[in-house]
Amino acid sequence: MSVKIKDYEFEGPYANVDSLEDRSGVYAILDRRNDGLYVVDVGESSEVKTRVSNHDRKPCWSNSSKGKLEVAVRYTPGLQQPGRKSIEQNIRDDYHPSCGDQ
Repeated sequence: MSVKIKDYEFEGPYANVDSLEDRSGVYAILDRRNDGLYVVDVGESSEVKTRVSNHDRKPCWSNSSKGKLEVAVRYTPGLQQPGRKSIEQNIRDDYHPSCGDQ
């Protein structure tokens, strides 16, 4: 299962963080509504599962959701943090998620 966000293919979306792995990547928090998926937040981490599980913006995700929260991930084994940040910013620029730095 996969979903395209901007020009990037992401695994998921998953309803449970247990489906994630602690590998480097870019994650997208999505709000599944009757009319589609909406990007609530996007971020990057060297340990995606741990970051999403313990994220300080979880309250914002819940407050912004009008449907069901899910998470999609693009693992990036060949990218260091600057490369992951570039993907994150590229998605932020297009989707303007309600949570996180703009």
